[in-house]
Amino acid sequence: MSLLVLLLLMVSVASAADDGAFIGVNIGTALSDMPSPTQVVALLKKQQIQHVRLYDADIAMLTAFANSGIRVTVSVPNEQLLGIGQSNATAANWVSRNVVAHVPAVNITAIAVGSEVLTALPNAAPVLVSALKFIHSALVAANLDRQVKVSTPHSSSIILDSFPPSQAFFNRSLDPVIVPMLKFLQSTGSYLMLNVYPYYDYMQSNGVIPLDYALFRPLPPNKEAVDANTLLHYTNVFDAVVDAAYFAMAYLNITNVPVTVLESGWPRKGDSNEPDATVDNANTYNSNLIRHVLNTTGTPKHPGIAVNTYIYELYDEDLRPGALSEKFWGLFDANGVPVYTLHLMGSGMVLANDTTNNTYCIAKDGVDEKMLQAALDWACGPGKVDCSELLQGQPCYDPDTVEAHATYAFNAYYHQMGMGAGTCDFNGVAAITTTDPSHGPCKFPGSGGKNGKFGNVIGMLLPSLFFL
Repeated sequence: MSLLVLLLLMVSVASAADDGAFIGVNIGTALSDMPSPTQVVALLKKQQIQHVRLYDADIAMLTAFANSGIRVTVSVPNEQLLGIGQSNATAANWVSRNVVAHVPAVNITAIAVGSEVLTALPNAAPVLVSALKFIHSALVAANLDRQVKVSTPHSSSIILDSFPPSQAFFNRSLDPVIVPMLKFLQSTGSYLMLNVYPYYDYMQSNGVIPLDYALFRPLPPNKEAVDANTLLHYTNVFDAVVDAAYFAMAYLNITNVPVTVLESGWPRKGDSNEPDATVDNANTYNSNLIRHVLNTTGTPKHPGIAVNTYIYELYDEDLRPGALSEKFWGLFDANGVPVYTLHLMGSGMVLANDTTNNTYCIAKDGVDEKMLQAALDWACGPGKVDCSELLQGQPCYDPDTVEAHATYAFNAYYHQMGMGAGTCDFNGVAAITTTDPSHGPCKFPGSGGKNGKFGNVIGMLLPSLFFL
């Protein structure tokens, strides 16, 4: 790749993150008790969520967003796509009613034209690019084309041979649509909208993809996936899929269109054949995803370049058809109550309802003492916890039991690691609590909002965010 092309790529891709990396949420409405639009916006404000994607352009919802400052992606539903793709006038009317009528009070920043059209509605594929162009032309006429980007979300399944990522390519039967679509995105300064679901990749891999690899859990170097062509190391499915999209675009000589992940998440409940749709896995995936994005980690192909991502989704949708898991992707129930506790190290820009920042990791009651001792030994050894407070004569020596000492060490490690998802497990002998285990002169890391004498450097740089 020439230096000029590389510089153009860096400038273009970075432009998608001019305002910094962000996490947004999708707002589905298939709830039997859907909150009112004003309640939705109130929840978003409480959680400091600044980016949302709607699956339509509902007038009541858009009205509620007025003067909120929240950045909104509106959508052209699939059922309206054929009409818009066949008529410039229909597209102009749609933009007039659903965008022009609401700006600038509503901060509409993007239009998602259809949803996974190439795989979910292939009969509309021939008019997809026309729909994109007609919508964009209407924005140009309204002088909104710089503010509002136009794109269309795709299933990652349109990418074939996705590992190693360097060998990925788009389904060639779709080239008559994908090539002009990518050229449109390139010419208008827009981005590729991609839906990335490591949960489904894991489920469909028949055991080939390890669960930890899907969940962003730390992997030893010998377990990382290596692209033999580039020697890039991949520690999670998400990055591999995103880079597969970048390589697939490069195969078509498109090197300056950034990727935004419009949907990603993990279900917390499923049918009997979905044993890994659990609260713990949903918590782990979404917590790690948020941290990964907000830290601007980027991908192995584009390190440091933000992959802005919208979590699927804000609410559980109990009216969704299909597998049981389809109903349980939400972060909140219809009453705005979080369905599980996220443990985040973030920038303070998302999910910041800080009802408590005092959580602790303790040894479970009644577990095997040998397992506790092994976990304690690991924490004070390879885990690099300072266990000097547990020595005889030190404040946390008493009570001199394996459980008490393990609780101190587990909690110290948990806070040392920024209270990240998966850092309070210790092979199943530890659990998170909101009750401060400090006693007498023994003050545990995190007590009173402080992280103990070792000092959590990451925590000083990035505030700990939780919601209960």
